[in-house]
Amino acid sequence: MEILKQITGILSHVRPQDIIDILIVAFIIYHILLLIKGTKAVQMLTGLGILLLALLISNWAGLYTIDWIVQTFWAQIVIVIVVLFQPELRRALAHIGEKSFFYSLSPVEESRFMEEIVKASISLANKRIGALLVLERETDLRNFTEMGTELDAKVSREVILSIFLPNSPIHDGAVIIRGNRIIAAGCFLPLSLSSERTRTLGTRHRAALGITEETDAVVIIVSEETGTISLAKGGKIVKDLDILSLREEISKVFAKTKKETRRRSKAE
Repeated sequence: MEILKQITGILSHVRPQDIIDILIVAFIIYHILLLIKGTKAVQMLTGLGILLLALLISNWAGLYTIDWIVQTFWAQIVIVIVVLFQPELRRALAHIGEKSFFYSLSPVEESRFMEEIVKASISLANKRIGALLVLERETDLRNFTEMGTELDAKVSREVILSIFLPNSPIHDGAVIIRGNRIIAAGCFLPLSLSSERTRTLGTRHRAALGITEETDAVVIIVSEETGTISLAKGGKIVKDLDILSLREEISKVFAKTKKETRRRSKAE
């Protein structure tokens, strides 16, 4: 009974603002954990937690030298966080001001777009021409298009093939597609920093993982060495896709994007 009285006493002092405050903080922490999930930042965060524990123990035990060292480190913690968590911070900022492009396509345009992407990918794979096709979703990829050659071409198998031919001056890099338009070619993407997942992957696959770790883009990868097709999304890769499975994966992307757009529209 005594414990219940104590709990009741504590709850009686809780204001509605306190509950809102706690929910907002929990929401922020939850989304931060989602951003760093499966990345190298998890190990870094664990290391920072160990240092915090060392600070508490050294302060309690009177270990003045260790306490001074750790406190000196914590004085520079803001700079350390910016340096260590740069990829995650970039990814978080990239999600600010998101907007959708796929939903603006009509069903006919969407079907034609998918077929052109699938045909181009299969043709590149059959000819063993390496390629990276980045499909922009909600996160604006303007920062990456500025590093390439800006275009404004309708998506077609012929245009994509001409870009990635070995004698093309812009074949070395990625094509970025917004809606049914190729907006840039020869773009360089950030390489994934996850050593565990990229140890056996080539540069194209690491670049595809890198951009999907920082943004919600979807990337189609054609391997020059093996002639296989893979698809990267959400920091993960689906390998060895044939024409049917590739078409299915792209259709899922369209369906998911439209569903999220409708949900946000209703919420607004």
